[in-house]
Amino acid sequence: MKTLLLSAPILCLAFLAILFLQSGLDKVFNYKGNKEWLSSHFAKSPLKNTVALMMPLITLLEVSAGICSAVGIVFILMGEGIQIAMIGAQLATLSILALFFGQRIAQDYAGAATLTTYFIICIMTIYLLGA
Repeated sequence: MKTLLLSAPILCLAFLAILFLQSGLDKVFNYKGNKEWLSSHFAKSPLKNTVALMMPLITLLEVSAGICSAVGIVFILMGEGIQIAMIGAQLATLSILALFFGQRIAQDYAGAATLTTYFIICIMTIYLLGA
């Protein structure tokens, strides 16, 4: 029974690790392309002058969320507790909220709506880890 209770949060953490490691590392290895896209995306918004600050912050947040989620899986499997996993899920949630805020400010309502599913998975992961 304990294995069944652990499988849901581990699978959610795996999802978050994949999502945020891919997204964050894409920003690391294609920094220029991502920065150009964000600059054009926010060109007509109040955030237009903040892209240079936003890029490193969201990159750090995403990579940290992905790493903590992945390491959290290992810690859970080794019986070392859920603390790192919980930090990963919380950082993932903060990342989604930051991205959601940006999409709404840029008036990209369709883009913001797609983040809702990720937000639900983040909140579900936090809930499952606390259960």
